[in-house]
Amino acid sequence: MNNNDIVQKLWNLCDVLRDDGINYSDYVTELVLLLFIKMVHENTEAGTLKKHPLPEGCRWTDINGKSGINLLNDYKRILLSLSTGKDADDNLVHEDPLISAIYADAQTRLREPRHLEQMIKTLDQIDWFTAAKDGLGDLYEGLLEKNANETKSGAGQYFTPRALINSMVRCLKPRIGEVIQDPAAGTAGFLVAADQYMREQTDDYLELNARDAAFQKHKAFVGIELVPNTRRLSLMNCLLHGIEGDDEGVVHLGNALGDAGKALPKADIILANPPFGTSKGGEASNTRDDLTYKTSNKQLAFMQHIYRNLKPGGRAAVVLPDNVLFEAGVGTDVRRDLMNKCNLHTILRLPTGIFYAQGVKTNVLFFQKGSKDDPRQEEGCTQRVWIYDLRSNMPSFGKRTPFGDAHLKPFEDAYGDDPNGNSPRAENVEGIGELSRFRCFTREQIAERGDSLDISWLKDASSENAADLPAPEVLAGEAMAELTEALHELEELMKALGAEDEVVAQKRLMAEVMGFEAPEAQLQAASEKLQAGVQE
Repeated sequence: MNNNDIVQKLWNLCDVLRDDGINYSDYVTELVLLLFIKMVHENTEAGTLKKHPLPEGCRWTDINGKSGINLLNDYKRILLSLSTGKDADDNLVHEDPLISAIYADAQTRLREPRHLEQMIKTLDQIDWFTAAKDGLGDLYEGLLEKNANETKSGAGQYFTPRALINSMVRCLKPRIGEVIQDPAAGTAGFLVAADQYMREQTDDYLELNARDAAFQKHKAFVGIELVPNTRRLSLMNCLLHGIEGDDEGVVHLGNALGDAGKALPKADIILANPPFGTSKGGEASNTRDDLTYKTSNKQLAFMQHIYRNLKPGGRAAVVLPDNVLFEAGVGTDVRRDLMNKCNLHTILRLPTGIFYAQGVKTNVLFFQKGSKDDPRQEEGCTQRVWIYDLRSNMPSFGKRTPFGDAHLKPFEDAYGDDPNGNSPRAENVEGIGELSRFRCFTREQIAERGDSLDISWLKDASSENAADLPAPEVLAGEAMAELTEALHELEELMKALGAEDEVVAQKRLMAEVMGFEAPEAQLQAASEKLQAGVQE
């Protein structure tokens, strides 16, 4: 039984949860509360974990083999003890802040003891010896990926395709001793991938001295996640991969566009896929007084955090939607500031269909912060930008045509071995000159475009033949995304012209058209729905 088979077997347990009245969005949370206890048990039995992280009385051996109401009551007791560190009589059970963070506010919604017993028996029947050889952490990630691919769960919003994550990590080449940060951590995919990359370079860290090994385990990785249940998944993911972080774990709970982000230390590397959309209510992300350009666009706010939070000479790879490349006003200011303070050396234009929302067009921006020795540290760091078009003349990706490593290899070859984009490059990828997928544009050429980075040159052959057009839902999604961005830009322009009353009136009209009532709460909901579109 390989990991894919085990993931499917685990996912089938969702049928049991459904029979107990648990809704789709809670499947994985309910499942992993139990699964983590089992995985810790298997890791300890295999010797992967030298010390059992769960306290006595809260382990797999304390629930398997039991049945009936006693089983359900014992399981509830265990969740309470892991969450609070105390039992029902207020006696101390454990003092591990990481375990408390993982099980914060944990409680089961299971009502039928037989369903819990069925889940335990299924987990006991799995070939954990084979699974352990492939890595229980990888198995856990497979479950997260399965959940993300199920559109009904809505989990795709925080799951970046694994092939893309690994490619970004290989390009930036993290090194031992560097601080690696993700301000929008999700399930910690970037942090885990960076850790695995360095393990492969150092024989699973066996070559490291005690100090460097402790740094990798406790200080090398840090992330922030806004959603408590998602943070729980990320903490489990990190711990199963041997990364513990500080007392709060690797991923802290908070808002990177608020005080939590402001308190983050400077990083050597930042890898991120910030959430799409606009801030709630359209208000600027103004809780960060260190961000120069106030905006309701989350990606523009995240972008400012990222390039400002890099150490001198630090490097970043960030997934961002197309609107960040062309949005006027504050968007232009942020791009200009980025190109002044950092060397934006590479942009990868990604294909459509690789994320959960059809029609959302995304890119990866690779850049390096100006170094202390560079006289252009705060002004004019970017001299040229290489753009790789992996979008034009590409298949329509989805379940039938999955996006994988093979599609990214030509880009990685063109990117080169230097993590800062300084490898020799040529405009001859799958063509010459304007037929190449890889082209270079000088800072002067970009300035002539009004500092827009939304640059394309390849003619998409599929547009010439109606039979080769993308699926209707993809075309509709692209149209909706473009209309949403146009509405957002028009609203910002009207506000800048002092026509805020007209903006409110137009929102009210659109709310009525969409079937919302006039009160402000419903009006705001309509506005958010219009602005977020497929990106939310």
